[in-house]
Amino acid sequence: MDFKDNVNLDASQVEDRGGGGGGGGRFPGGMVVGGGGIVSLIALVLVFVLNNIGGGTEPGQQQPPANLAQECRTGKDADQSEKCQVVGVVNSIQDYWKTELAEYRAAKTVLYSGGVRTACGAADSSVGPFYCPGDQRVYLDLTFFDDLQSRFGAKGGPFAQAYVIAHEYGHHVQNLLGALESGSSVAVELQADCFAGVWAKKAYEGGFYEKEFTQTDIAEALDAAAAVGDDRIQQRSGGRVDPESFTHGSSKQRMAAFQLGYDTGNPGRCEGSELG
Repeated sequence: MDFKDNVNLDASQVEDRGGGGGGGGRFPGGMVVGGGGIVSLIALVLVFVLNNIGGGTEPGQQQPPANLAQECRTGKDADQSEKCQVVGVVNSIQDYWKTELAEYRAAKTVLYSGGVRTACGAADSSVGPFYCPGDQRVYLDLTFFDDLQSRFGAKGGPFAQAYVIAHEYGHHVQNLLGALESGSSVAVELQADCFAGVWAKKAYEGGFYEKEFTQTDIAEALDAAAAVGDDRIQQRSGGRVDPESFTHGSSKQRMAAFQLGYDTGNPGRCEGSELG
């Protein structure tokens, strides 16, 4: 997954907040949509929690954030820096949806470390990547990608990371379309996986990447999708597999949803019976 060396990056689409407060792993007073997988462990999908603590304020900063505008200027930077890679992936995803969806509005990705406050409340890194409809932002602690391998058994890799980010932007698309609350949490998550697959199919056309994604790249995404399937997570935690408690879908369902999007390249196919 190589970026074109001379492609310009728009670092304004990613905000680096550095270290901060806001922990507790809860989202009081807001609805949060999670997609990375850790949220499945605490059933944090489309959950409403009481006791609003007034999220949405900036966390106290423990370390100065990086100046992404200076660090992440071209595709060459994206191939050399994890944060710049996030910028490049976000740029590519939003470039695709901007051309696909007339009502698309850009959403920032917020990088944080430790904890963060959002319009949906406070969170810490234990919840994994998530999308907050209240402020239309994707939140990501980069340590999740280590957890994806060490805790969830995924092989990892750059495209596994891209899949996770594309999934969260799938939730943003759902929010813009009014589809976040239109079905079960499993249906919502599988559609976001499918949207991620559609972007993967179309990404090369956007001009950010040196070549089309390889089967090795797609295998990284499918492996990550399988690793965060509800059945795999339940098995890994030592419990029995209980399909009725699924919040994101089984490994098989998540892989199939991404593959459907990738095979068709058509977001219109990411709904209905084909996803489950």
